[in-house]
Amino acid sequence: MIGTMDSKRRRFLAAGLAGIAGAAALGAWRGWPDEGFFNPCRAPLPPELAQHPLVREAWAGLDATRVWDAHAHLLGVGDAGAALPSDGAGFNDGDGTLRWPIAAAQRAFFLNAACVNAPGIDAAYAARLRAQVDAMPPGYKLLLLALDRWHDEAGQARADHTHAWVGNDYCAAIAKSAPARFEWAASVHPYRNDAPAELARVHALGARAVKWIPSAQGIDPASPQCDRFYETLVRLGLPLITHAGTERAAPGDDALGNPLRLRRALDHDVRVLVAHCASMGKGRDLDTGPDGPWVDNFSLFERLMGQPPYAGLLFGDLSAMTQSARAGAPLRRVLERADNDWKGRLLNGSDYPLPGIMPLYSTRALAADGLLPASAVEPLATIRQYNPMLYDFVLKRHLRAGIRSLPAGVFETREFFSRAAGSKVS
Repeated sequence: MIGTMDSKRRRFLAAGLAGIAGAAALGAWRGWPDEGFFNPCRAPLPPELAQHPLVREAWAGLDATRVWDAHAHLLGVGDAGAALPSDGAGFNDGDGTLRWPIAAAQRAFFLNAACVNAPGIDAAYAARLRAQVDAMPPGYKLLLLALDRWHDEAGQARADHTHAWVGNDYCAAIAKSAPARFEWAASVHPYRNDAPAELARVHALGARAVKWIPSAQGIDPASPQCDRFYETLVRLGLPLITHAGTERAAPGDDALGNPLRLRRALDHDVRVLVAHCASMGKGRDLDTGPDGPWVDNFSLFERLMGQPPYAGLLFGDLSAMTQSARAGAPLRRVLERADNDWKGRLLNGSDYPLPGIMPLYSTRALAADGLLPASAVEPLATIRQYNPMLYDFVLKRHLRAGIRSLPAGVFETREFFSRAAGSKVS
């Protein structure tokens, strides 16, 4: 585990930090980074923090057996050895290319967030993940996310365009190693010639959903090439978890993340869970034509959420919405609508390990914006040093916008992933 880092590595990581969040986001961070650059990776969680009033209050009114974190990443570099699938996971940092310094720094920040270091990264990541979730009450689970490679329009995987990947068999194996704590979501690129067969295979293996990052995987959700994929999802009853809006965690084509490109999936009756509620960046208003004006992606997501045909199909996940680069108007709107017209349509996810990337979040700034009690800042910041997953959960349970907060149903997500084939939320 990473406890300390030499000064040379710290300077390198600091220089490459813009690659994680984007230079534009940094200017919005006040007092940045008020919780430091690096995760101190403390463990185990002291009893006084585990039983802190903020933590006890966070669990009040919730059935932990119904609380699934709907957005938790597996990461790996392919050093798991013979115990797990050999092509299980990998990371392409573009060594020898112009993007290498930023990508390599990004990789190092991800690993620091998860408190792992070479050698044995894959095993250490899984072990730390298990230690974090074991600090939660019995019954609480993580939905672990696979990630397919970038594919071209002919359905061929392209290693040179792939930033990171997590194989379906690898994800399933990690989930099955701790079935009381883990569920999993597969990732299948829709352009693959074997996409329907692979969907059927991962469904039989127990996948609860399918995960996409369109910008990073080269997926156009509005392409007719996706039609057979969508039809198979509906037949199998698998929801689609897909990123939308500007993507900073992996390089790619942000035009593919336009929320309006998801209409094709929704019109096929696919249940779509939009990661981060498309809460970053701008996209073309494609409803006015391909060269429509640039508008906030979140407003495009809101437009889709407001259309009656999609009421039982379109949902938003709250992962990463408390990041400093996102925690503005979109977060307030979510808090205002979560127990109102969007009731039953928001699901919580941590986006683990991102809550462990210290500069991406500012508990103090959330309190300064009136979204969090000032008295919660210090204990939450301390909890984060031991368990970023618990930090993310407790933080969101205490968010407020006036009298509005996130209702219990936002966190009790198990039912969403347990629906039978063809079922639509009424």
